[in-house]
Amino acid sequence: MTTKILALTDSFGNLVKFRLMPGQYHDLAEVKPLIEDMDFQTLLADKAFDADWLLKELNDRGAKAVIPPKSNRKIQRIFDQCMYKWRHLIENYFCKLKEFKRIAMRSDKTDSSFSAMIYLCASVINSR
Repeated sequence: MTTKILALTDSFGNLVKFRLMPGQYHDLAEVKPLIEDMDFQTLLADKAFDADWLLKELNDRGAKAVIPPKSNRKIQRIFDQCMYKWRHLIENYFCKLKEFKRIAMRSDKTDSSFSAMIYLCASVINSR
């Protein structure tokens, strides 16, 4: 069994919120509960998050979507490529998180203990 971690970080690369989901799920499956009740001005994400419903929701909120369009889109939209370079912060966060063996190997059997370990590791990362 595999588990995906869908994480939301702030502009400094610190964990704000995360969701666990089964490894066979698409990343978009848990985006709506992840971003609800969150106040943000910009969302940086990769091509996997290029969905019309997400772009519409971000537009309705007044948030800027910095998501590159998929190559199979009929009408390619523009995005801020300079701002997109800052998406490396989330990738860096996952690298820091995977320094902890229990996270990288998914040693915990239950989702609640795995979530607790992620919170613990996040607090250690923030205290550095």
